[in-house]
Amino acid sequence: MNDNRFKWSGSDIQYIDEIKIDSCLHVLIGRYGGNSRAGANKNEDGALVWSGDDWELSMILDGHDSSESVDLVIRTIQNEWKSISEILSKSIESVFPLLEGHLLSVFQSAEFTAACEKVKGETACLICVRKDNYLWWFSVGDCLVYLLHDELHKLGQYKLNQRQFYEWIGYVNTFSLPVPCYSSGVRELRPGRNVILMLTDGILECGKEYYQDSTNIYNEFSNELKIENSLRRMLQHVHDHLGRDSGTIICWEYQNLFSAQYPSDLPNRGE
Repeated sequence: MNDNRFKWSGSDIQYIDEIKIDSCLHVLIGRYGGNSRAGANKNEDGALVWSGDDWELSMILDGHDSSESVDLVIRTIQNEWKSISEILSKSIESVFPLLEGHLLSVFQSAEFTAACEKVKGETACLICVRKDNYLWWFSVGDCLVYLLHDELHKLGQYKLNQRQFYEWIGYVNTFSLPVPCYSSGVRELRPGRNVILMLTDGILECGKEYYQDSTNIYNEFSNELKIENSLRRMLQHVHDHLGRDSGTIICWEYQNLFSAQYPSDLPNRGE
């Protein structure tokens, strides 16, 4: 495994009753396979992270009915390393439209859709890219990405996407439809410390669903200098509250030295 590339599938190591945190340069990947006392006996999540000179690409997956669809998507994106890294090396004005177009061409290809018909089960898939002072995402299904920043917190804004419960890639496949269903978007990062957090729903659906309240996620990171501690606390919460489903988190910080947009009538405009 290269220092700037990371991949994992629950079909390789399940991490049941175990919290495991790894890193790909400055990007952290936390995994927990569920509590065996609650009946956890499999892990169908997956993750892939690449880091470049001025960008990060992270993909998080939550499979259903087996890990075969997770493994297929990871393998497919890995095979696109050269093309995707070349796109990400281009100027910021063209990167995200080119990347979205490339992903659609891959996922809608006859080869990929045929491969999906041969797997057992399907997966949610969320891909995020940070380049310069922008964050872009491409989402199929119910994985979530959060942008945590004190300015956004004051306005109650945390999640960038919405969980979609009837979208998948795999045997049931949105990209086999005449019009594929997915969501994508771009956000300008705020000045200073931005925390980017991606997760599967096993983090949310345990106990009294404490992390369904996004404020509680923000609070885990707001006063913590070391994000690994925050990551570990979230996974420990799932274990302590008998989470049966596996939970995976990808998280990293970006210190944005660029300015950002503010309302024209705001005094000082954040300067």
